[in-house]
Amino acid sequence: MANIVYIATSIDGYIAKENGNIDWLMNLPNPNKSDYGFSEFLERIDGIILGRNTFETVLGFKEWPYPKSLPVFILSDSLNEVPGHLTGKVEIVRGELKKIIELLKQKGINNLYIDGGKTIQSFLKEDLICEMTITRIPILLGSGIPLFDKHNLELKFEHVETVVFNNMLVRSRYIRKQ
Repeated sequence: MANIVYIATSIDGYIAKENGNIDWLMNLPNPNKSDYGFSEFLERIDGIILGRNTFETVLGFKEWPYPKSLPVFILSDSLNEVPGHLTGKVEIVRGELKKIIELLKQKGINNLYIDGGKTIQSFLKEDLICEMTITRIPILLGSGIPLFDKHNLELKFEHVETVVFNNMLVRSRYIRKQ
């Protein structure tokens, strides 16, 4: 089972502005209409766990960004229901992360895409991230929602690869080193 982060940050480590806005990310030049490997990444995934704030951001997109066959789980203690048009596509989960992972594993969901700042930080605090792909966008935001939070753990990762797209985006992949 693998819990995998796939995310973009500013070069100063922020995933969104302080108000949660990600327009700086959405307006990047993309002359080849590339998804920069995202669809290839999704082929490895059995399910997605999003935090509530990330879910609310995704609801504002023009299109649902995930394959219809891929189950999405919203990690939230405050959300009680999902919009009707997402019934059957999205499920709310809550509780201890290890128990949630075990329940999903029993359903045959073994490789999870973990997304959302607080959600990623929670998984890291419990040492539940196996792999991270981080794409750095050449912008300094100065402040905002950081990808990493302060915690008492020292987690070592091994660098696997780095790819540069459009002479602008730098995507690096890391595997958890035990």
